[in-house]
Amino acid sequence: MAQADELTIRATSDTLLRAQAARKQASAAQFVRWMLLFAGGVIMVMPLAYMISTSLKWPWEVYEIGLIPQEPTLENYTYVLEDGRFFGWFVNSLVIATITTLSALFFDSLVGYTLCKFQFRGRYIVFIAILSTLMIPTEMLVIPWYMMSQSFGWLDSYWGIMFPGLMTAFGVFLMKQFFETVPDDFLEAARIDGLNEFQIWWQVAMPMVKPALAALAIFIFLGNWTAFLWPLIVTTSPDLYTLPVGLASFGDEADVAWELIMTGAAISTLPTLIFFLIFQRFIIRGVVMAGLKG
Repeated sequence: MAQADELTIRATSDTLLRAQAARKQASAAQFVRWMLLFAGGVIMVMPLAYMISTSLKWPWEVYEIGLIPQEPTLENYTYVLEDGRFFGWFVNSLVIATITTLSALFFDSLVGYTLCKFQFRGRYIVFIAILSTLMIPTEMLVIPWYMMSQSFGWLDSYWGIMFPGLMTAFGVFLMKQFFETVPDDFLEAARIDGLNEFQIWWQVAMPMVKPALAALAIFIFLGNWTAFLWPLIVTTSPDLYTLPVGLASFGDEADVAWELIMTGAAISTLPTLIFFLIFQRFIIRGVVMAGLKG
């Protein structure tokens, strides 16, 4: 009996030791993961911190080593905000990004729904043709876009800047994939209730893919907000410059005043942050829903 108790105690002790060793290994692995995440976070945040730091410096401090300004100032923000050109560039970017985002959400979702829920000859060929455009670099499309703008009289105009982004191949692909998750039974029930196809798309299918719409809205808005190459090519009037183009020209006129450029860049990040904060809950909900379905 005593021998059995001794064996039980040894087995229990060995189990406790193994559990303690496993906990130590798990703690060490967790510590390594946290350190890697912290290092990655620092690398991602450093450019933003440098931008904000530079925007608070005087001109003679810009090229000095050190992240924290010796004499922080808001003079750069006052100068930039009082400059009428910056406000005009800001409005141009906001109008262009908003219109292209709304247009792309409408047309991309409509085309994606059609390719997903309608059976017609050649729909896969059409889908593949749309996807194939994603393989063409943007730089190769600049010349055709410019020739189209010239033919339609859209050079140096809002339409000339916006028309390449009014509908996107990526958005069509994304929306088609999400519409695949919409059960056909809901659509058939709506048809029985007397809704036409447009009403079914708008009232039944669209509310069920809100996470995809939110993600697509963020991608398109950020892409158009930060676009530089095409607005630089198609516009010649400073009054039509978008914010990235305007900041570049502003820097040239200010003799590469980096503190002013960084100030303008810091202000230009606010709409994107606000836009993301508004729609992030839909994206998180979409991730959770995807996990539950899996």
